[in-house]
Amino acid sequence: MLVTLKEILEIAEERKMAVGAFNCPNLESLQAIINAAQDLNLPVILQFAQCHEPWIPLSLIGPVMVDAAKKSTVPVCVHLDHGETLEYLQTALDIGFTGIMYDGSILPYEENAANTKKAVAMAKRTGASVEAELGSMGRRESGAGDMSGEDDETKIYTDPELAKSFVEETGIDALACSFGTTHGIYLKEPKLDFDVVKNVRRLTGNIPVVMHGGSGVSAGDFAKAIEAGVRKINYFTYMDKAGGNAAKDSIGSLSANDPVFFSSVSMAARDEMQKDVARAMKVFGNS
Repeated sequence: MLVTLKEILEIAEERKMAVGAFNCPNLESLQAIINAAQDLNLPVILQFAQCHEPWIPLSLIGPVMVDAAKKSTVPVCVHLDHGETLEYLQTALDIGFTGIMYDGSILPYEENAANTKKAVAMAKRTGASVEAELGSMGRRESGAGDMSGEDDETKIYTDPELAKSFVEETGIDALACSFGTTHGIYLKEPKLDFDVVKNVRRLTGNIPVVMHGGSGVSAGDFAKAIEAGVRKINYFTYMDKAGGNAAKDSIGSLSANDPVFFSSVSMAARDEMQKDVARAMKVFGNS
């Protein structure tokens, strides 16, 4: 069933769990996510990030995501991840997305807040919910940036006092906080500051906190993050990697003269992504 971001986060709050939010820039990943959620009977968030537009247009995959959510046997929010322009947010709302994220994290506070307020007003017209980001995880959603394994000096942890002002000023439904995670592949174990999450929750009246850069974090740290107040966890890179490795193994198992069928390779990738999503969902839902 199709629900809003606010509604699905209320389920997470009631159960003291986090809802997994998985990007689906292709049909195979969409099937993997929905199948895993239904098998486990857990709520889930289908996401599409603006940076994935070159892979498949939002105008093409978006309606399919909404239709899949409506037909699902579990609560599903269809959410725009890391929307960088108000025009793109409106496109998602027009398609029927029930959640949008405006990402103004690289902008000055005043500009980020002003644009976020506009996003909230836009979402209200369709009944959708809004997530925004304060702070910076360094690398952008694509995972681009320094891959040397050294500390990213562009990473800016969320200031809980500033978060209080931001939430009150904008009226958002969820806040993505920077507390030590990074988009993309982890080259060393992240050092997470759970006090950031706890203090943001305390000062904002318990707004649901969103964890970006969730792939590669240990099960123990996920549990600590959820205990601190994280209610939505974005997860994509390692799921995508699992699918890629499955495709590679599928081709590698063939002899030199065997034909390679894309349909077989894509199904192998889908099935492995489903297993990886299910593993993540079990960790996030272990309240």
